[in-house]
Amino acid sequence: MTYSEKISNQLNDLLEKTYDAEKGFGLAAEKVDTPEVKAFLQDKVKQRNAFGHELKDEIREFGKLPEKDGSLKGDVHRSWMQLTAALSSNQTSRILEEVERGEKASLEQYNEMLKDTEVTLPPSTERMLARHRDAIQASLNTARMYETLTS
Repeated sequence: MTYSEKISNQLNDLLEKTYDAEKGFGLAAEKVDTPEVKAFLQDKVKQRNAFGHELKDEIREFGKLPEKDGSLKGDVHRSWMQLTAALSSNQTSRILEEVERGEKASLEQYNEMLKDTEVTLPPSTERMLARHRDAIQASLNTARMYETLTS
């Protein structure tokens, strides 16, 4: 596997997770009634859409084609969110728990790519990934805060 294939494959994996997150935040925003939490989730939909565009551009820079959709695992996670929200007495708190779980998984994937010693990322790619990772960490912190407030 060539250098550009390895990086573009990793970026495509992040892109799939970004599609999943965008859809998941959209579903979560539909299910909550708390205006502040709904606004937070809707903002994350827009943010992940922007991340997706940046990742697609970066993948194209490596001469590869970006993925077009999310993953089966993401579809299953969204179905689980719908089911647990339907059964939960505190729907907002339960949805925020799922948001946290998803954000932790995203953070892990970004950190793995940023710490991969087998591939040296171009500085522009590394900066973009670090910026996304930091925004995801901030999102995780905010979700935790809202969960505490709604519990």
